[in-house]
Amino acid sequence: MRGPVRTAAAAVCLVLGFGLLGGAAAGAWLTGDPGERPAADYAEARSLWHEIPVDTLFPRTLRGKGAGPGRADRRWTRVAVAPDADCRNAFDPLLAQALSPAGCERLLRATYADETGSGVTTVGLLFTEADEKGMRALRERFDEDDLELRADLMPRPYAARGTAAARFGDAQRASWTIRPLTDAPVVVYTVSGFADGRTVGDPQPASEAVLEDQTTAPAQAGLGHDARGIADRIERGLRRIVAQGTGQDR
Repeated sequence: MRGPVRTAAAAVCLVLGFGLLGGAAAGAWLTGDPGERPAADYAEARSLWHEIPVDTLFPRTLRGKGAGPGRADRRWTRVAVAPDADCRNAFDPLLAQALSPAGCERLLRATYADETGSGVTTVGLLFTEADEKGMRALRERFDEDDLELRADLMPRPYAARGTAAARFGDAQRASWTIRPLTDAPVVVYTVSGFADGRTVGDPQPASEAVLEDQTTAPAQAGLGHDARGIADRIERGLRRIVAQGTGQDR
């Protein structure tokens, strides 16, 4: 009797161990924590945009507890949603060239305004044609060559008439972030600026503009925090959608 009991106990421990490991991996993937994450079913994830309601992908309101300068709370309201489109003329030529190895399946965009209406941020989800290997190569190139920090690779904003973002053009770009994902065929990006049409002579990537010692206009206005905070929340939402759509949470 002792042998079967020990065998059964060992089997239970093994199952529980795998369960804990699996739960930890899924949690890391959903929260965006670094480390190994299960790869999504790329083909299925690539087509999910067809079925996702716009209010799920780009919520009408985003809340950022502690996401502003000095860990102040932020709140952003969606003011415009672009029709889904291909990538023709969607990016400046150099950024289009940098992203081209991954291809373009579809581009989805929305623009948010902060509570004061003085800052606006466009967030984009580029669904690529790349497989996991291609997305890893793109991410590695962005990381190794610091492409996210280059002002000549800033994304373009999406402005809409009759909204707080009506004057948000290329010249108003102030801060940005670009994130090629490796666990889904998607590039997440944001670009922020002033809603009143003022130009910014010294745009600054969000990763620098959020640092405490920064005195640039984007940093002082919290535009780096807007770019990073909105990207964080849209990316987390997308991860949940992809996990549910590809059965990773079941």
